[in-house]
Amino acid sequence: MAPHGGKKKDKKVEEFNKEDLYHDIKASRKKKLSSKDFEKHLMKLEIELVKLQEWVKAKKLKVVVIFEGRDAAGKGGVIKTIAGCLNPRICRIVALGVPTEREKSQWYFQRYVTELPAAGEIVLFDRSWYNRAGVEKVMGYCTNEEYEEFLRSCPEFEKMLIRSGIILVKYWFSVSDREQEKRFQDRIKDPTKRWKISPMDIESRDKWVEYSMAKDKMFSYTDTKQSPWFVVPADDKRRARLNTIDHLLSLIPYEDLTPKPFKLPPLKHDVAYVRPPVTDQTFVPEKY
Repeated sequence: MAPHGGKKKDKKVEEFNKEDLYHDIKASRKKKLSSKDFEKHLMKLEIELVKLQEWVKAKKLKVVVIFEGRDAAGKGGVIKTIAGCLNPRICRIVALGVPTEREKSQWYFQRYVTELPAAGEIVLFDRSWYNRAGVEKVMGYCTNEEYEEFLRSCPEFEKMLIRSGIILVKYWFSVSDREQEKRFQDRIKDPTKRWKISPMDIESRDKWVEYSMAKDKMFSYTDTKQSPWFVVPADDKRRARLNTIDHLLSLIPYEDLTPKPFKLPPLKHDVAYVRPPVTDQTFVPEKY
């Protein structure tokens, strides 16, 4: 019987609480990164991202970066930061929605295969085929047989991708339950971010331990030597973004192929051409 008549704690819950405490202690040891310092570091990293982009294009590399983790862990912010300074024709974001009935009848990996990069492209997966090992498993959207088959097939699928010449990088964003709750509350208060919380996000709040167990089992099968998971402590958003970009740059050797500065030729004017009157055009009202 538990002391003082209290209920005996679930050992699994205690272990996951210890993991959250570890994140809290680790985050508290560092001072919050100022906006000025963040922008200074980010500017340097963005220059390097452009260099990497030009290298990928010139050498016809095929790069896939997977971003997984709990809801509100900061995946979307990192993805937008990476893609924001790059050419969308070279670097694109893939965020697939709920599969259609036709897609449900296909080989599970099929709809992701069509999104893989061609030579000279970088694809950032905002969630990926790992939906089956997380959301689908915990929320009961797949059968146990489908789940077990995924765990067996996924390492082989990723080996095939790597053998085909694809550079595969996998990031898992780890956030404590306290920080996740804070971000949920912030989203509810902000009308521009409220759309980010779906009914499934609300339902998943009660399944913190189940998601932790699913993540641990997924890692036991898919954290391989050929295709390891890189865990990003994400309670500090700014540091998570900088650390992820810096780490990604370290994984792909590249050289600086960015064009050198050049002078533009002077503008030419055709004096014989008479333009139509400006009043013939319809302008956007200048309210601001």
